[in-house]
Amino acid sequence: MLHSFSRTELLTGRDGLQKLKGARVAVFGVGGVGGYVVEALARSGVGTLDIIDDDKVCLTNLNRQVIATRKTVGKYKVEVMKERILEINPRAIVNTYQTFYLPENAHEFNFSQYDYVVDAIDTMSGKIALVMQAQESGTKIISSMGAGNKLHPEMLELADLYSTSMCPLARTMRRELKKRGVKKLTVVYSKEKPIKPKNETVADCKVACICPKDTQRTCTIRREIPGSVSFVPSAAGLIMAGKIVRDLISE
Repeated sequence: MLHSFSRTELLTGRDGLQKLKGARVAVFGVGGVGGYVVEALARSGVGTLDIIDDDKVCLTNLNRQVIATRKTVGKYKVEVMKERILEINPRAIVNTYQTFYLPENAHEFNFSQYDYVVDAIDTMSGKIALVMQAQESGTKIISSMGAGNKLHPEMLELADLYSTSMCPLARTMRRELKKRGVKKLTVVYSKEKPIKPKNETVADCKVACICPKDTQRTCTIRREIPGSVSFVPSAAGLIMAGKIVRDLISE
């Protein structure tokens, strides 16, 4: 009998589809990269998704984030994403956490309950904490390196962190994780040399912020606001989701 995931079943087989249905994946950050990870996992039939983000949809998200529309501006991303997931698969279990993951609140998450963890956040301290917590619990993790200031999705690669080049974020992660004894980490990164954002005051969030009111953590707290487009973060997210699905059905 045909069903929502029949086309997927043709590739994974019934057993593979059941593994996806029984899997639980946590996605930290549902922005330009993480949103597409969640989208692809939901459309692949992953049964339980935990989504973690404290941001609201901003007008500046419309150019690249899958959940961003004029109707969703001002709404919490995790709530918009949950609604979208359930429209795709009403039987999915979606756990939302309206919070920003940091070392200070890492204890609130039990990684042993996850089959996979996705790092799609952009703060160094949070990324390192995610990797260390996943390693301690023996949970698989995949991490997104810098997808901002890039225009060439064809230059994205799936690789081990210690085999990366060109990416400034990956370079810092290598240094910090090596100090902590982490020997490997699967990442998606780009070999494209980052483009320096053009200094246009009218497009600078630091001086012309339009984030929704009452947003606890706006982009203006960042040292540098990266430029971004629709086709690089999304490609990174889809590459990550593909790796996760392949790993889940091969277990």
